[in-house]
Amino acid sequence: MALQMTVDPGAAEPPYEQIRARIAERARSGALPVGYKLPTVRGFAEELGLAANTVAKAYRALEADGVIETRGRNGTFIAAPGDTADREAAAAAAAYAQRAHRLGLDAGAALAAVQDALRVAYGD
Repeated sequence: MALQMTVDPGAAEPPYEQIRARIAERARSGALPVGYKLPTVRGFAEELGLAANTVAKAYRALEADGVIETRGRNGTFIAAPGDTADREAAAAAAAYAQRAHRLGLDAGAALAAVQDALRVAYGD
């Protein structure tokens, strides 16, 4: 299975975000199965006609989101869903709760802010 992708240089979203979004969506849908080995940064950049830093930025964002994992010299692979994403979400929620408390928001106001942000992020 080859990772075939194109990047639209005229699109509103930058190339690294196009790469990040497409790989994340394919991983979530199962089109890229857990354990699928991604191309090297340099190789993928050449294939797409982009700078290696652009692909590296997309891979870093995907790794931070728990979509992919780097195994040193062995390469970069699609990660098992859930574990990393759940931990990251819990850490982000805890940090937000602490910050909202320090700002003097009550629980209702803090929750309303989260609900507004989720509506925007998920397009509801």
